[in-house]
Amino acid sequence: MKRVNVFRVVPRSESDAECLRRLLDASASLWNETNYGRRQYLTDPDIDAPIWEADDHYGAYKDVVGSATAQQVVRKNDQAWRSFFKLKESGEVNGLPGYWGNEDEGRTLRTYIRNDQYTLRWATGNREQSILDVPVGKQLKEEYDIGYRERLRLDVHGDPKWDGEAGQLELYYDEMSDQFRAIQPVAVEDSRLDSPLADETAALDVGANNLVACSTTTGTQLLYEGRDLFDRFRETTREIARLQAKLREGRYSSDRIRRLYRRRTRRRDHAQDALARDLMEHLHAEGVATMYVGALKGVLDKHWSVEVNAKTHNFWAFRAFIDRLAHTAAEFGITVEVKPEANTTRECPDCGEREDTVRSGDLFWCPCGYEGHADLDASAKFLAQQTNGEVGSMARPARLKWDDHRWSELPHSRPNEVRAYQQKTSVGSTA
Repeated sequence: MKRVNVFRVVPRSESDAECLRRLLDASASLWNETNYGRRQYLTDPDIDAPIWEADDHYGAYKDVVGSATAQQVVRKNDQAWRSFFKLKESGEVNGLPGYWGNEDEGRTLRTYIRNDQYTLRWATGNREQSILDVPVGKQLKEEYDIGYRERLRLDVHGDPKWDGEAGQLELYYDEMSDQFRAIQPVAVEDSRLDSPLADETAALDVGANNLVACSTTTGTQLLYEGRDLFDRFRETTREIARLQAKLREGRYSSDRIRRLYRRRTRRRDHAQDALARDLMEHLHAEGVATMYVGALKGVLDKHWSVEVNAKTHNFWAFRAFIDRLAHTAAEFGITVEVKPEANTTRECPDCGEREDTVRSGDLFWCPCGYEGHADLDASAKFLAQQTNGEVGSMARPARLKWDDHRWSELPHSRPNEVRAYQQKTSVGSTA
């Protein structure tokens, strides 16, 4: 059984912090160059070769990040592309594998270290401080005066939740908290699990109006509102576009534009990180062991104008969001699976009608007279699909709103349902 330990990593000096940052930045650059080459091989009609032949970047980075770490980053990119091709075959693909940031927004500082390449020693009675040793390439060793056989030594703040066979370590920089963090997968024997979960199930509908609508087999429904977050994201996007239009010919960015990009990304990531943790705490308390997430396919075009759709994809960053959910779920022992959710937002839960149903914002309306909350109904129908219809009645939904610090349940929370339809409109159904 896989679980994860999540903890803070603290450099011992400014020099160590700079070295660690360069290790993560070089790893992100390696990912981006590898990804760019593979995208070119896939999309250029003049290139008749498999994308894997584009791997010519490893040699340029092994002296900075180390041979083993460079291999891990490339293999992680391999996994992303294999997942892409698998989803493409099933018709569920949602865009090419993405980049770890860019020059304007700043790269996402992250790396992956093989389990036999790092050493993590937790504090004991004789050792007051937990310690993490990670490898760096010979170029960084020379620049930061690290011995040939030595590794970069970092302090660790936090306690291990799980003890077992350690897996590949993920190191990353969290801009919102200005901290380095680590995620360590651990293989734990079933007999050693603490507080075993019940066998309940949850299903999530990830949408444009609301970040997440969740239904569980215990009858709980949770709705995480997304309109305010998205409105702020669009406001910042418009300001970036306004400033870019004023740049001198030949210039594409400025310090102010880059700051706006970073602020926009940090706000989104902070809200999504907090959402993942708040959601998992709720689900763990409900005894949920398995969570299904609906693949985000075509939803953006249905809810927002074409002009802002490309920016909207940046806002959702679907794969990164699913990674956040999966990592946080693993801390709580919850398994995450991404599944297609065909027809969940167009099929009436009362009569089964699909063709003549109408969705406008949060409202779902059917000619049979049924009215409901579109996203919550979709998550309940998606749950029924995954549990062979074994879903009972749902309690009053909890509606949660983001206040820039945490997700808070609104008093007397019940989603607003507009009941403005007295007859069939020309809006049409959405998928």
